[in-house]
Amino acid sequence: MCVTPAISEASPRRSAVAPVWCDPTVTQLAPIDLRSDTVTQPDERMRLAMSAAEVGDDVLDHDPTMRELEERVAELLGLDAAIWMPTGSMGNLVALMLHLNRGDRFLAAESSHVLDSELGAPAWLAGGMPHALRWEGAPGRISPEAVRAAAGGGGPYFTLRTTLLCLENSHNAAGGTVVPPDEHAMLVSAARETGLRVHLDGARLWNASTALGVPPAALAVGVDSVQVSLSKGLGAPVGSVLASSTTFVEEARRVRKMLGGGVRQGGVLAAAGLVGLDRIEDLAQDHANAVALADGLGELGWTVRKPETNIVVAEVPDLEVTLAGLRHLSVFAGPMAGNVRFVTHRDVNSDDIAEALRRIASAS
Repeated sequence: MCVTPAISEASPRRSAVAPVWCDPTVTQLAPIDLRSDTVTQPDERMRLAMSAAEVGDDVLDHDPTMRELEERVAELLGLDAAIWMPTGSMGNLVALMLHLNRGDRFLAAESSHVLDSELGAPAWLAGGMPHALRWEGAPGRISPEAVRAAAGGGGPYFTLRTTLLCLENSHNAAGGTVVPPDEHAMLVSAARETGLRVHLDGARLWNASTALGVPPAALAVGVDSVQVSLSKGLGAPVGSVLASSTTFVEEARRVRKMLGGGVRQGGVLAAAGLVGLDRIEDLAQDHANAVALADGLGELGWTVRKPETNIVVAEVPDLEVTLAGLRHLSVFAGPMAGNVRFVTHRDVNSDDIAEALRRIASAS
């Protein structure tokens, strides 16, 4: 098998004519999976915690390990209460179902997960009218001025009502970019000034807080609700948590059940999340590995933005050819808005990153 890789013609170290990957032995190499930080496998400590978890019927009595996880996440986020969700998409959906009346418009940064990656559920099930705000200044960033302008003001009864701002930190499709606390505060302030509630999709909020060196709560100040993932960088096999006020979470429990998300002996899953929370500091190594990968790809002539967290985005002239070539090298990546996306995680170490770069270099 011969595959032409996507190498930047601007590289001083590479010919404008892309070389060809034809080594028949590369398919025998051990896979290095950089498609997502959701591919992690529970390790022995996590599996033991799951097997030993104290459990109860969460729908009837509130499973004790589930309760412990929810209370711990609420404390980390500086909010009153929290509820475990099977997925981050369900967590976002439940929040929007509670925040929106049918026909209300909600704002979100362009290419946000709630706009592009949840199959239209915010519109279909939450009844919201999505409105994308263009990035300004940097990928994934929006301005307070844009929020104020889009929120609008009063009008006749038939005027479209805008009632909610959805933030995302870190912003996945923008390459894991982060919003610092001062910028977050200005966006929340703009929302409040115009009468908007605020939901934060913090699926990778742990990465954002690690990158910025601030507590997770510093990135959730002033929001009405926030969803955080346990199954991405923290390595749990499943689960997210939605946090808000006690009253909001009580209603969220009803809506979760309405959507079929009630669990019984959920402590088995919550135990994995508790272990994951003990490992938030480990995300710094994922970020370091992402920088090493980006630097190495840049030296090989790839066009790569410097990552802020654990997501590396490379611009390529032919996405499908590049992904096929990487698969031939047993280096697995994924597509993202026409680019190649690599995601570092706890199941790949610095040696794996070096090996991935070696394979790519040897085929160039």
